[in-house]
Amino acid sequence: MQIAASSRVFVTDRDEKIYGVLAEFATPAALYHAAEQVRDAGYSKWDTFSPFPIHGMEEAMGIKRTILPVLVAIGGFSGAGLGFLMQSWMSAVDYKMVTAGQPYLAWQSFVPITFELGILLSAFTCIIGMLALNGLPRWNHPLFKKERFLRSSDDKYFVCIEAADPNFHPEKTRALLEKAGATSIELVEE
Repeated sequence: MQIAASSRVFVTDRDEKIYGVLAEFATPAALYHAAEQVRDAGYSKWDTFSPFPIHGMEEAMGIKRTILPVLVAIGGFSGAGLGFLMQSWMSAVDYKMVTAGQPYLAWQSFVPITFELGILLSAFTCIIGMLALNGLPRWNHPLFKKERFLRSSDDKYFVCIEAADPNFHPEKTRALLEKAGATSIELVEE
């Protein structure tokens, strides 16, 4: 295994770029404890894979709360505000029309459109924000090349530490995962 000095790129003996190290664990509890050890070792670019959600895994991985709810609230309030301003402009300035004998700026008639635009913009913000924060769409992933990894949706539990992590070194990372109780460890090429 060689390391390119200037850009810190890890390659195999066959000159294939290394994506990371994939480790398999026997049980959800073993995966949970391995995640705690990887987090405590200071790794930042890594993930766990299991066929079902494991309670408390976010805390074990050290994942912080997402900013998505704040973005959705901003999108929703912006949509509602823009809907109200649009109707106010149209009804009181641009094309003055008396509706049900009320004043031009009667807010009661603006409620349905204001509500719908708030919901519409919050939904779009939620979808676009989720895709952006998760780095999606990603059409291919190096882990899909590994036959063993395909069992992560059936009955196996994995940790993958990426080579892009500042703390990554193939031998040290392998030693950490062996100490954490991995049953199988292999390099993943890009």
